[in-house]
Amino acid sequence: MELDTYFTRLLARKGQPLLLAGPCSAETEEQVMATARGLQGLGVDLFRAGIWKPRTRPGSFEGIGAVGLKWLQRVKQEAGLAVTVEVATPRHVEECLAHGVDVVWIGARTTVNPFAVQELAEALGGTGVPVMVKNPVNPDLALWAGALERLDRAGVRDLAAIHRGFSTGAPSKYRNAPTWAIPIELKTRFPELPLICDPSHISGRRDLLLPVAQKALDLDYDGLMLETHPDPENAWSDAEQQVTPFRLAEMLHELKHRYRSTENLDYLNKAEELRHKMDVADQEIIEALARRMALVEELAEYKKQNNVKILQLDRWNEIYQSRPEWAARLNVNDKFVAELYKLIHIESIRKQTEILQRPE
Repeated sequence: MELDTYFTRLLARKGQPLLLAGPCSAETEEQVMATARGLQGLGVDLFRAGIWKPRTRPGSFEGIGAVGLKWLQRVKQEAGLAVTVEVATPRHVEECLAHGVDVVWIGARTTVNPFAVQELAEALGGTGVPVMVKNPVNPDLALWAGALERLDRAGVRDLAAIHRGFSTGAPSKYRNAPTWAIPIELKTRFPELPLICDPSHISGRRDLLLPVAQKALDLDYDGLMLETHPDPENAWSDAEQQVTPFRLAEMLHELKHRYRSTENLDYLNKAEELRHKMDVADQEIIEALARRMALVEELAEYKKQNNVKILQLDRWNEIYQSRPEWAARLNVNDKFVAELYKLIHIESIRKQTEILQRPE
């Protein structure tokens, strides 16, 4: 994936995170133009609007269709905003090319299907149109990375990723759990790839937009995609997560833009000192894990000699309950420690299995 792309050039020219804004769905020409006029002067880099809407069940509003692309042409001409649209089929790509759409994105429901992504990659290859790829619906990093790689292999060089959260089935205040570790891992694998956050689809609620957007900026995301509507309460789709252009302007003012680093010597010296102490603490943690795993191996040998099963559920329940309690007493996040001990338990079982299955 190349460094010199539409998105990296835009970032370099702007010198701050990108802003993508517009309605969840293009509903009427008047609604689209009212939104575009409301966004003028806010530093919007791409006007987003859903033309084809892949809804979960038939019968709900599934997009206005290709006629809405003519409205986006007006947005470009009269409001001076570049436009972006979601595509799910090669026909969508053809329609977008015919109407001068600047950027397209592949949605979560499409990213999950490698066959669909491959068809889109072949349709987009050689067109020069920049493409953004939303994460798949479920928390699957391989599918997300694979979609980007398919596009890259088809010759699509202008790429960016959009983090819109994941459907996990677990109770959550979010519409789609952010699961920040997955986009961070994607960025680790592809450090040159611009990463944009979609707080609207993560939140599903107006009151959560600002904290999610702030966290994304604090995690060094390259941009935000926020759904904006002149009358959110009466939007034809996803009404609860959209804000007016006026409220968007307020949010942009409230967001804090932090520096990646600073030349302040006091900060640099103190940060270096604290990082050195963290290195020492990490070494101690790893040494403690090594001691624990040595004890696990010793216990496994005794189990083998006495023909005892690996999993001792009462013992595991005792550990799983007590370790988070110990952590809480030391002001360490108990849920984090519970997850950590799940990983330790998995490794413990792996080691014991290896020893019990070892030939005499």
